[in-house]
Amino acid sequence: MDAQRALLDELMGAARNLTEEEKKGYKEVKWDDKEVCGFYMVRFCPHDLFVNTRSDLGPCPKIHDPKLKESFEQSPRHDTYVPRFEAELANFCEKLVMDLDRRVRRGRERLDQEVEVPPPPPISAEKSEQLAVLEEKIKNLLEQVESLGEAGKVDEAGALMKKVEMLNAEKTALTQQPQNDKLLMIAQEKKMALCEICGSFLIANDAAERTQSHVTGKQHIGYGMVRDFILEHKTAKEKAREEARLAREKEAEERRKQREKESESKRRRSESAERDRNRDWDQDRERDRYRERDRGRERSRERNSRGSRDGGRGSESKYTNFRNGRDRSRDRYRERDRSRSRSPVRHGYRRGSRSPVRPY
Repeated sequence: MDAQRALLDELMGAARNLTEEEKKGYKEVKWDDKEVCGFYMVRFCPHDLFVNTRSDLGPCPKIHDPKLKESFEQSPRHDTYVPRFEAELANFCEKLVMDLDRRVRRGRERLDQEVEVPPPPPISAEKSEQLAVLEEKIKNLLEQVESLGEAGKVDEAGALMKKVEMLNAEKTALTQQPQNDKLLMIAQEKKMALCEICGSFLIANDAAERTQSHVTGKQHIGYGMVRDFILEHKTAKEKAREEARLAREKEAEERRKQREKESESKRRRSESAERDRNRDWDQDRERDRYRERDRGRERSRERNSRGSRDGGRGSESKYTNFRNGRDRSRDRYRERDRSRSRSPVRHGYRRGSRSPVRPY
């Protein structure tokens, strides 16, 4: 019936049996609604694993629909919702395993606890009389055995020794029977074993058929799936965390290299600019030196030529020499100023620009 109903719902829709009035208020269920089981969408629902077992969780309160699961797998938001659904499923499974581990610990403690053997109860008066009679018989038989042995009657002495052994066995049975029952019970208790996967009690060294039946049982397989999923989810989280850490370290290393590269580039530009300034200064000084030397030679030639022309003139010649010297000094200062104005670095001109740099 359920299969036919699901087939009809797939062909005609879930609202096929509703009236027109009911269809007005009907809302189609989608995979991302709160009523839909996210555990079933992404992996498995724990409520489906332990049906009709001692660990039965009851029916799931949310919707399990294969059609909605198929729609979820084909949705473009599938990869976005998978981590959230898996995290919720992992939390639910961890709670189940915590409860199971508590049961396992209690069962292990019950199996591992040492059962103290109580002291034997006091012997009753009736048993005391029986023991006294047995001891008396044993004593008499031993005396007879000794006498027969001295007389050389070995066969008769051996027959009496068998009777003595039987009497000793009866005596042991009277004194040791309760303790033997307790030891037998402890031995039976020690034959039990505990399954670490599902917490079930097993019989140690049981038949292979019964062991295989337990391993293939619904409860054992269900808890195995739960434990495997928890381990897988933890491993994936640790791997993602490690990859994120490596990505952060790689990004930090790239930023550090970029800063070093920029710093090296800035240092090289600064050194290149410094070398250019020093070269300009050296060229300016060299030009000034050559110009000063040429002007000195020119002044020397002028003095020699004027001295030869003026000869022995008096005060007029002195005045003329003074004026000429003053003019030469003024010309020399002007020439120096013009030479400095041609240096772009010394007088604040940018290279390739005619306008001076404005002082701050």
